[in-house]
Amino acid sequence: MKIFLDTANLDSIRKYNDMGLLDGITTNPSLMSKEGGNPKNVMEEITKIIEGDVSLEVVSTEYSGMMDEGKRLREYGDNVVVKVPMTPDGLKACKSFSSDGIPVNVTLIFSANQALLAAKSGARYVSPFIGRLDDVGQDGMNLIKDIKQIFDNYPQFKTQILVASIRHPVHVVDAAKIGADVVTLPPAVLDKMMKHPLTKIGLENFLADWEKFKATNPDVKI
Repeated sequence: MKIFLDTANLDSIRKYNDMGLLDGITTNPSLMSKEGGNPKNVMEEITKIIEGDVSLEVVSTEYSGMMDEGKRLREYGDNVVVKVPMTPDGLKACKSFSSDGIPVNVTLIFSANQALLAAKSGARYVSPFIGRLDDVGQDGMNLIKDIKQIFDNYPQFKTQILVASIRHPVHVVDAAKIGADVVTLPPAVLDKMMKHPLTKIGLENFLADWEKFKATNPDVKI
């Protein structure tokens, strides 16, 4: 399963990319506005840091605007995936971009029907928002199961399931068990995935034992 970081924060992107953990990046207008500064500079830098796919989202809601913005976004790099909303105009733009060889991520997916239509329009990725479904009392992970079953039934679909709106590490494990292609995580969730209290205690014990050993064997080195 591929791991994308859901952020526009350059420090976080560099940090986790240097660990070899990142296969790509997803961004959206909210994340861009959160960072401040000039979004153009941020997007340009992200596409230089990351070798994998970088989803950059249009802000237009009508077809012609999406097409104009998507073409400009692609100028940042060949690894740019144009992110469009799950709307009639978004699906039309998805079809046009895909026909021209431009990869598309259809975002704001909340049903299996929407995922099916996005795949039919040629999307490289569909982004179901599981956390937001959980927030309103639905089981977001059941949606991932449904989409996975549908896509497996029709191998002509090459669309990847990109699980978004992840709230905690359990979501990641559940998505991996189902066989989702990608998860996109906020930096805080990726940080939690690396940690466990027993790991910390174990390391502290190892180091304490080594210091005791060195006290009686000062010339020994590893």
